[in-house]
This record gives sequence, C-alpha cells and structure tokens, in this order.
Amino acid sequence: MDEKVKILIVEDEKDTRYILEKLLTKSGYEVKTCNNGVEALEILKTFVPTVIIADWMMPIMDGLQLCKEVKSNEKFKLIYYIILTARPSLNDRVKGLDIGADDFLVKPIENQELLARIRTGIRINRLQNELKNIEHSKAIIEMACTIGHEINNPLSSLIISFNSLTEELDGVEYSHINEDIQIIRKSIERIKLLVNNLINIKNPEMIHYTPEQKMLKL
Repeated sequence: MDEKVKILIVEDEKDTRYILEKLLTKSGYEVKTCNNGVEALEILKTFVPTVIIADWMMPIMDGLQLCKEVKSNEKFKLIYYIILTARPSLNDRVKGLDIGADDFLVKPIENQELLARIRTGIRINRLQNELKNIEHSKAIIEMACTIGHEINNPLSSLIISFNSLTEELDGVEYSHINEDIQIIRKSIERIKLLVNNLINIKNPEMIHYTPEQKMLKL
C-alpha cells in the first residue's frame, strides 16, 4: 500500500482550517493543521510534509516568515510551499517568491484549483528529490573512485616492498615471523579488493553501521 502524501495546513482562521483539512483528508492525503508559523515549526520536528499550505497573515509568525524558516533549512527546502493570501498584488507575489514560496492562491480558494496546485507541487517535489538522489549518487561514486585511486598508489608501493622483502627472505629461516607475513599478505589482498570495489562502484547504497551512522555498502 502506497504511503499517503503528507500535507501541513497552517491557518489561523478556524473555519478555513477545518474546511481545508476535510477537503484534503477526503482526497486521500495525510493532513496535520496548526494556527501559526511557530506551531508549524514544532510540528516539522516529527512530521515532514511534501506540501505546506500557509496563510500569509497570521499572528505570532505569519506565512512569509515561516516560508523563510522552512526554505533556509536543508532538511525542508524541497517542501512545496503554497501561500494563501487575500493580497493579489504583483508586488506581494514577488516578495513571496523572493523569500522562496513556490505558489500562491488568492482567497477565496476554489477547491479544484487548490487540489490541482497540490498535485503539481507533489510532482515537482518528487522530481526534485529524484534529481537530488542522482546528484548524491554521482558524488558518492566520484568520492569512492577518488579514494580508491588514492589508496591504490601507496598500495602498489606496499606490494612491491612486500614482494621484495619475501624474495630477500627466500631460503632464510623465518618461521618465527611466518604468521606476521601471512597476516600482511591477507591484508594486502583485502585492501586490493576494497580498492577494486571503490573504483568500480556503480549503484552506491548506504546501510546502517549503527542506529545513528551509515556507511557505504561494498
């Protein structure tokens, strides 16, 4: 079963908030509501929506201030942000866009237009996340190849020196260090395998090393 798209409604007018919540819940979205920007920031600590619908004029923290906070946070910057406003002037819209708003709807709102704008926002959000994942994967591949090549150079010197050392010891009794020699040989093979995996990585995947830390799967 597909996970429901999450939407946060930030609206201080009780009736409008109720109508929007009922409309969006009926349309299949997971909806949370609050009265102002300060409450919204608290909700965002545990609930990260795909779309935020926020009224421009609200007490404590208005929709524009909230937008500025959301868009300045790396974790939330791809959230599609729709401002509801009774101010249809071009200057107001430019001000909102400069802060980072993605869309505007002038009150009174038509339900079907709101739903269409939300669907557009969801598509844009998904495309942006796909591009972000592609760029992230590309950066990991480039980093892995760089590390692989950087390890490969000293590894080559180590192999040459090790081979030279074992040749020097050929015919010499060195049973007392034989275990150490074998450990070095096995370690070199493990490093060679690591370098090969790093240089040839194609589909990087991150796995949990600890509950708080991830590592690259090789």
